[in-house]
Amino acid sequence: MMSVVSSPFNSARIAPQRTQGSGRLSVKQGHLQQTSLDRLYQQGAAKIRLPHIYEGPGMEAVLINSAGGLTGGDVFKWALSAASGTRLTVASQACEKIYKSTGEDAVVSTHIHVEEDARLDWLPQETILYDNARLDRELTVDLAENARFLAVEAVLLGRLAMGERLNHFSMRDRWNIRRGGRLVHAEALHFKESSDNLVQRRAVLDGHVAFATLCYTSPDQDELSALAVVFQEMLVGSEGGVSTFNGKLLVRLTAPDGLKLRKNLIPLIQKLRNNDPMPKVWMS
Repeated sequence: MMSVVSSPFNSARIAPQRTQGSGRLSVKQGHLQQTSLDRLYQQGAAKIRLPHIYEGPGMEAVLINSAGGLTGGDVFKWALSAASGTRLTVASQACEKIYKSTGEDAVVSTHIHVEEDARLDWLPQETILYDNARLDRELTVDLAENARFLAVEAVLLGRLAMGERLNHFSMRDRWNIRRGGRLVHAEALHFKESSDNLVQRRAVLDGHVAFATLCYTSPDQDELSALAVVFQEMLVGSEGGVSTFNGKLLVRLTAPDGLKLRKNLIPLIQKLRNNDPMPKVWMS
């Protein structure tokens, strides 16, 4: 009689491999008041590179996902800290791609701490969602009373140039920004149904598949008010709006595609950076 040996692979579902990454970066004020590295930690697929920049006293960091994208069950955590008197710009190496999920969310959390008289610019490149993608993302920011913070998040619902079309996706995006322990900005975005139903609604995206939020917080209300007037002129002819309240300048933009969105977004970012150049990874 012939016996059959059952394989353990037939008796239990094999869990797919998932990506995890964690990166922490802090900067301090060094020689001649230049911003310098304090601590750097990276684990898993999360990498941080510090390119040399020649303009100004600040420092630039580039965040990298060496896995090449995210899917359901992947988890990434970033922590960034700028000590008193420092200036730090943080960008991503490339657009972050959120691929199809079998049910779980891709989870990304970022915590930022900015001390007195410091400034941190959070400038990741666009996030691209693919059909059936699932993303759960959170940004938490703690600012000292006299700190400045600029944040930009842009999202593309597929790649039109590649003929991609999103039928279903899920995206949760939460922001919480505090100054001196007081909440100055909070928002929670949640997309969870047919993309066609959402994108076509006039109160949502009005048929557009690219959108961005830009938030600049400053202790100087006169600065914010002056910038709001300038931005109103800059936004003429684009699909967007600007407002200033509660110690922040807030801009919302939508566009029919990613190229148009970037064309409208970059001049606004440069204006808020006092015409300092964009991170080189944005231009490559």
